Amino acid sequence: MRAAVRARSAGSPRAVCGSRAAAARGVPARAASGASSVGASPRPSARLSGSRGRVLLAPPLRASLKDEPSPATTSVVDELKAGDAESEAVSPDEVCIDPSCERSEEEQAEIDSKKAMFKAIGVGAAVSMLAGIVGHDFVAEHEALALTFVFTVGYAAIIFEEGVEFNKSGVALLTAVGMWTVRAVAAPDAAVLDGQLAEALADVGEIIFFLLGAMTIVETVDAHQGFKLVTDVIKTRNARQILWTVGGITFFMSAVLDNLTSTIVMVSLLRKLVPDAEQRKFIGAVVVIAANAGGAWTPIGDVTTTMLWINGQITTQATMTDLVLPSMVSLLVPLALISTLSDEVNGEMAPMPESKQAMAPKGTLVFGAGVAALLFVPIFKTVTGLPPYMGMLAGLGGMWLLTDAIHFGEPNREDLKVPSALQKIDTQGILFFLGILMAISSLDSAGVLKDVAVFLDNNIPSTELIATAIGLASAVIDNVPLVAATMGMYDVADFPVDDKLWQLIAYCAGTGGSILIIGSAAGVAFMGMEKADFAWYTKKVSPWALTGYLGGIGTYLALHSFQLPVLADVTTSLLQ
Repeated sequence: MRAAVRARSAGSPRAVCGSRAAAARGVPARAASGASSVGASPRPSARLSGSRGRVLLAPPLRASLKDEPSPATTSVVDELKAGDAESEAVSPDEVCIDPSCERSEEEQAEIDSKKAMFKAIGVGAAVSMLAGIVGHDFVAEHEALALTFVFTVGYAAIIFEEGVEFNKSGVALLTAVGMWTVRAVAAPDAAVLDGQLAEALADVGEIIFFLLGAMTIVETVDAHQGFKLVTDVIKTRNARQILWTVGGITFFMSAVLDNLTSTIVMVSLLRKLVPDAEQRKFIGAVVVIAANAGGAWTPIGDVTTTMLWINGQITTQATMTDLVLPSMVSLLVPLALISTLSDEVNGEMAPMPESKQAMAPKGTLVFGAGVAALLFVPIFKTVTGLPPYMGMLAGLGGMWLLTDAIHFGEPNREDLKVPSALQKIDTQGILFFLGILMAISSLDSAGVLKDVAVFLDNNIPSTELIATAIGLASAVIDNVPLVAATMGMYDVADFPVDDKLWQLIAYCAGTGGSILIIGSAAGVAFMGMEKADFAWYTKKVSPWALTGYLGGIGTYLALHSFQLPVLADVTTSLLQ
């Protein structure tokens, strides 16, 4: 019965209403519509009342019931009472008031067909327009403008994904291909373009392989129910306490690992702690803020901080000493505001349903091996100097052999091995990541991002404001090329090692990506894992993330410009 009432959520184009809703409750259409007569009494009728859809008897029928009811009357009343009792379980959202409820199946199918046709025409027109632009001399003469136009159109389609109903992964891939096609049309030398494309693909490929390895390791641990070791320890069902606990764990985990790995692990953990999807999505957004904040104050926590560290602009001790408090503030401010002002994290959460699956055999071993594999990545990079994705692939290979060994000769446990985990990871999210990064790389190879950095340098007089602007820009485009362009603009001779400019850039580029969901690798990974969209994040989370970002900058300036040595000494003593 309830499955029929929930026809909209089950995939039907509209909810059941009118006589069809009555039929879904088990009430004959004749009773619901008042089509039958009961003895000599007026024709009975029934109506829906209140937001819960309670079935009430109309006055003529109630009056007739005071007399001696006929068998037909008794039957109708019993059926109406049964429908009324069952309708108590129907939520307010399941009462259909949409005009489409009055349409027949054939009418709705015709409308859906027309909508699909108009979308196809729109896509064809867009493709034709882009083809015309590509073949026009205007592109060769105005490459930067053409790239910006294609990027803006694709970016807008991603932002309004829910409205246009086009998957963001497909949009991102088409945007990347379109932008590199513009580069091919405008490039004077094909060999140079091939080299730039290969370099961009190599850089993006490192991140993609890193993401692939991390997600597979986490999925393998999850298949063994390894996260029960953590979730069983967290007994509280208070949403605010879980918010602060998860935020704190993510902050320090990101400092040791990196923001991308930490986000993948913690969002996977939230799926075991928070049953409500909307509430989990909100707490997951805090994970993004915490991961980016935690990664900004250590050389291995964020890729931009690592870039500055490897190139000699910052050192380990000075970075950790000077940036740990600003990074904490950038997390604590959003946490405090969200805890106070957001309804999503107030009160008690619904209890998680009891898991019917116990921890798989050797689940504790696999959990420990998975954590060790993730912690191995920064150690491997430090010892060998190889990129982080190599350490992640080494960890994945070790997990693969381990699961093969411990489940050898157990054909009924194939779902616990790495090949099964590879089938479950979010491939769609990985392709979205690929498209976005390749699109950004086209802007970088064309020198557009370099021009943005030069513009900021020429028009903003203060290095503090330049770093702040770079952080805000990193919320829209990738922070790696922005920081790389900044590193090329300023010389260590003018701004020595651990100068305020370099430290602010490390902080701003790392935490500024939290302002928008696509501003960081952590945000993009969360976007794919929890199906969060751009508009939701901008409305629900961006104001708090921006407040924390500015609060961290203020804290840094207070520590240095206003000379607060006591705080600096306390920070140094805590880290030693």
